[in-house]
Amino acid sequence: MLKQILSKIPRKFPKSDPLDSTGIDCGNDSTCSGPPTNGGNSFSSRLNVVKRVSSAVFPASIMAGMEAVDPHLSFKDVSNLQKQNLFVSKLNLCCEVSDCSDPDKNAVQQDLKHQVLIDLVDFVSSGSAKFTEPAIAAICKMCANNLFRVFPPKYRTVNTGGETEDEEPMFDPAWSHLQSVYDLLLRFVSSVDAKAAKKHVDHAFILRLLELFDSVDPRERDCLKTILHRIYGKFMVHRPFIRKAVSNIIYHFVFETERHNGIAELLEIFGSVISGFALPLKEEHKIFLWRALIPLHKPKSVGIYHQQLTYCVVQFIEKDPRLTSPVIKGLLKYWPVTNSQKELMFISELEEILEMTGMDEFQKIMVPLFRRIRCCLNSSHYQVAERAHLLWNNERILKLIEHNRQVIVPLVFSALEQNTQNHWNQSVLIQTQHIRKMFCEMDEELVLACQRKLEEQDSLSSVEAEKRRLTWERLENAADLQPRADNILPVSCSVTC
Repeated sequence: MLKQILSKIPRKFPKSDPLDSTGIDCGNDSTCSGPPTNGGNSFSSRLNVVKRVSSAVFPASIMAGMEAVDPHLSFKDVSNLQKQNLFVSKLNLCCEVSDCSDPDKNAVQQDLKHQVLIDLVDFVSSGSAKFTEPAIAAICKMCANNLFRVFPPKYRTVNTGGETEDEEPMFDPAWSHLQSVYDLLLRFVSSVDAKAAKKHVDHAFILRLLELFDSVDPRERDCLKTILHRIYGKFMVHRPFIRKAVSNIIYHFVFETERHNGIAELLEIFGSVISGFALPLKEEHKIFLWRALIPLHKPKSVGIYHQQLTYCVVQFIEKDPRLTSPVIKGLLKYWPVTNSQKELMFISELEEILEMTGMDEFQKIMVPLFRRIRCCLNSSHYQVAERAHLLWNNERILKLIEHNRQVIVPLVFSALEQNTQNHWNQSVLIQTQHIRKMFCEMDEELVLACQRKLEEQDSLSSVEAEKRRLTWERLENAADLQPRADNILPVSCSVTC
């Protein structure tokens, strides 16, 4: 029936007649021959609806020369020649965004759209879809209409800056539709030829995709993580732009808002990206480490993404061990003073870095490093003190300490002595005695020398304290000998306002 209708449509139209994007609408042209049957009228009206929606969404250049097919038909009900046109028609139908906040509103329309999306995913998964220029434009347009949106204002507390372990994740009510769109986009990115799609998967498309990482729904962020990783791997021309765009997101998060939900997912992507960097490292990559990754230790919400951040930092050091010294200096710069939980994270990260540190790089930073560790050994927070003591249980770190014991032992010996005398936690006391025993086994003479020096310092401190006491006593006695000015009348003065 469709072929009979189309055979009666003239191939040429007057220039004054408006044509829609499909190029088959006769409009008011009187040259259309023969009135169609009733069934043809019904089918033609459905086609016209589809064509009007299509022309409203897609430019004429995309749909030109394509035969419109009713998008409600199943792929099984059309011929192989029409499946590609039906594919574009279904994508066209799904461009309309429905309000899913109210499940009772437009329920029939939402169910219909959901079923069409499932059909599209199944069709692409089967390998039957051909990503021609119209199909690529249609799928990018459909994904943009459904996915790219403005999130409502954030109402999480300022202290968290995003989800924490104590907060329950929030879920988008439209996820049933969004999930199908993300599945379709993932299969499209995985299957399409990069050269054919780079015109539509451009910088603007990638920027809008990156904005979605701030979604409160963890399921959406997980889908975005996979899709962006595929785009980075396939579209090599966009790699520098993606790195720069992610850097800008991190800068905005660290230095301005400290509020973003997708930092962990972005770092997870970059963990695999960094592992693929070629040697020697480009200056651009080192700048990303110094200006983006190291400052990410600053925000209070670092616990949300610290595991991924540590992995990225370790990947850089594996690539270039000479980066160890600037990384540890960066950690010391942002070392938390009043946040014990962050301090525990920093010590754990520090241990992973020191396991990979060579002797030359270790000697560059061992003095400021063990001054900080000395403070951790004396921490009144027993977990911080315990974690700092456990560094000596790492064989790699112990070898570094033993080789440089002439510098390190004098730095931390006073902290161990202070723990022995004053620390309240029994576990910390036991670990302190264990480290002292290890030092004695390394170099007993050095330990005795440190002990003598500490006793001399204590003696000098006692002498100085006694001098101060005597000085204050003399001042108090001199003050008592001065005549009291009880009889002196107060001087009255007038203040002119």
